[in-house]
Amino acid sequence: MKRREFIAALGGAAAWPMVARAQQTSVPVIGYLNPQAPGAYAEPLRGLRETGYVEGENLVVEYRWADNQIERLPALAADLVRRRVALIVATGGPSPALAAWG
Repeated sequence: MKRREFIAALGGAAAWPMVARAQQTSVPVIGYLNPQAPGAYAEPLRGLRETGYVEGENLVVEYRWADNQIERLPALAADLVRRRVALIVATGGPSPALAAWG
């Protein structure tokens, strides 16, 4: 294989991941982690609607509530990481943020 052919082939192979990403039509998934119970919040991510993201239309939210059991936060955060969410929103004080960080 000549040098130019090799470089052309290498350039084409490097473009494959970009083409694959461009063809994906999946919606972003956000993880929401909170130490409390879900009844305390009617719509915790309502500010997203102002930027054009609507849950169930162009956004998926994976909620994880610890039901006031702080010791559950690390396992809940680990579950969100395993699900490969695009972002983890950790609310309710420093405990959820530390669980998401670790």
